[in-house]
Order: sequence, then structure tokens, then C-alpha cells
Amino acid sequence: MSRPQDISSGSLKASGYQAVTAGSADEGRRLDQFLADRVPELSRSRVQKLLEEEKVQVNREPCSDKNYRLRAGDRVGVTLPPAEDSDLEPEAIALDIIYEDDDLVAINKPRGMVVHPAPGHSRGTLVNALLHHCPNLSGVGGIRRPGIVHRLDKNTSGLLLVAKNDFTHRALSAQLKSRQLKREYIALVAGRVKPLLGRVEAPIARHPHHRKKMAVVAGGRPAVTRYRVLKYYGRYSLIRLNLETGRTHQIRVHMSHLGYPVVGDPTYAAGGWKELPESLAAPQALHACRLQLIHPPTARVLELTAPLPPSFKKVLHHLKAISVSPEEGPSGR
Repeated sequence: MSRPQDISSGSLKASGYQAVTAGSADEGRRLDQFLADRVPELSRSRVQKLLEEEKVQVNREPCSDKNYRLRAGDRVGVTLPPAEDSDLEPEAIALDIIYEDDDLVAINKPRGMVVHPAPGHSRGTLVNALLHHCPNLSGVGGIRRPGIVHRLDKNTSGLLLVAKNDFTHRALSAQLKSRQLKREYIALVAGRVKPLLGRVEAPIARHPHHRKKMAVVAGGRPAVTRYRVLKYYGRYSLIRLNLETGRTHQIRVHMSHLGYPVVGDPTYAAGGWKELPESLAAPQALHACRLQLIHPPTARVLELTAPLPPSFKKVLHHLKAISVSPEEGPSGR
């Protein structure tokens, strides 16, 4: 049997066995964190699933303990099963394509569209639409998430990257982890945000009592969000946000934690938008407006933007008469 090749950034094959050796700097690290960091295309959740399936070995012995603490010199192997045939059905759903070439496509996802199939959402998802538009997507993310480099919540609109081949998927995943792939959002939040420029560093984990929600929890996964106030609209603030990490519901959780929930957020807003007219339908006012990345095959910088959706613009138009710049607005919330 040939000696397994050490994993380096972007070298993991779609299936088969690969291995990596822990160094002195990895001493004491959790096994799942180590693999997720060293292999860009493996998310932490996928690593944990591979552990459950006994597809991970430490020093050639199967290991299913995600909490295993590494020792320098530990040889960690991972076996990716062969790709499975997908039962997902392509659907002729219109897509708002911002950019497309032979390697990737950038979609302006509408609010209300689920990204990938899940219980209760087997059809009408972005993945179903993508399979109709470009059938041969990257398989790195698994058969349920073909080509999906990152995701947006159902009620968040805006830019989402999709890889058409494994090379591009691995490269973009590496950029996401190294923060070379820059993501920018626009949000309308309840309250006059102070200070005008801020950085939120607060760990996020599953809510201890409400399992369908996330929360700021001591000992959770590190999460960092930067924001800047663009304009005040009465008792609301229009803000621009940049992600340094990409935790589930990160922006919504962080802004709610600060006391400035996203307008229309059905999970974390606690009614902060209800003085708006019912005719506006209170859409979740969170939009992924800009992406900056290094195009994998060409190494050129690619900057993509997506305009605010009509429902978001409608709310801002309603509030326009009471808008002021942050410098002009009175203090307080």
C-alpha cells in the first residue's frame, strides 16, 4: 500500500484516504477543530459527521471522539466516501445571476428562498435551481450542497457564490477561512446604533434553552462582526457590516445581543420594527451586498455587488422623510 499523502491547502481529493501530521503548535487542540482548519473544504459539521461514521483515524486507529486532544506527531487520517448519486431534482427556477464564467457563478438570492434541501424544504431551493442551470457542480460540499461555498439564511437576500468545479470550490473555501473572501452586508436595525463604528467580538453557540436559535454563549465558537452606521431613520439605523467569521445567524445574533435587532427578523427581533406600517410586510432587512474574492484560476481580484431588493427599498423610502446622517442626528437611542 502506498504511503498516504499529507494534506495541504486545496489538496484533498473528492474521495479516498489522506493524512496530516499534527505539529507542536497543534498540541492540545480538539480533533474536529484541527481537521476543519487544515482542510479548507471540510466544514466542522462535516468533520463531526465523518467522525461519527468512523471515517477519521488517529495514528491509524479509528477515532470518533471530536473532543480528542491532539499530541504533537499524531498522524490524523480522513477517508472521504465516494460521491453518491444525488436524488435532488433540477427545477427550472429563475435565477438573478450577477456574474458567471466557466468556474463559478454568483447569485443574487431572493429573500424567502432556502439555499439547500432540508426537512420541510425538498423542492424550490437554490440548489434545485442551480442543478437545472448548471448540472455539473462541484461535489466538495456533499451531494446535498453541490457547489455551495457559503450560505445565506432563508430570509436574508443577496450574493452567494457557487463553484462549478472542485478546484474552484477548494480555493474559495480556503479564501473563506483565511478571510481573503470579503463579505459585506447592509442591514436596517431597530434603535440608534452607538458608537457609529464598532467591532463585535462575542462567541456564538446553540441557545441553551431554544435549540432552533443561536446565542452569545461563553465558550461558544469565536465570532467577529464589524459595523458602520450609514444613516439614521428616526429610531432606526442603516448599517454596513463586514464578517470576520461566518457563524450561523452571526449578524442577527450579534446585533440583537447589542440591543439593535435586524428589522423584520422573525427569530431575534422581538418586535422592534412593529411601528412600521403593516403594508410594508416587515421584511427581514438584511442583504449581502458585496463580495470580494481572488478568482481561483486567474488570480485576479473580483468584486461583485447586488442592489437592495425592492422590499428593503420600500421600507427605506417610507422612512426617508425622517432620515439624517449620523453626525446630524441627536444622541441617544
